[in-house]
Amino acid sequence: MSDSFTSEISARICSHMNEDHQDAVLLYAQKFGSSANATAAKMLSIDALGMNLTAEVSGETLPIRIEFDHTLKDAEDAHHTLIDMVKQARTEK
Repeated sequence: MSDSFTSEISARICSHMNEDHQDAVLLYAQKFGSSANATAAKMLSIDALGMNLTAEVSGETLPIRIEFDHTLKDAEDAHHTLIDMVKQARTEK
């Protein structure tokens, strides 16, 4: 993890996404985590290279790792990247 992308930043982003953007986290699991049948998802951590989720699929909780298309520089880059991924996922429905 890069020095500018700390565990505190990860915790803050995950908390925000899980509390305010559950629909987006589910989309990440469905579209980028190859779990189209997921009914719920939770963001566990995010780092400069990707994010770790869990997804509920057919009554099971599955771990998912989604790699980013570039190395994140900081929290602002993470913010923009996550927004871009939601937009991409929504257009691919």
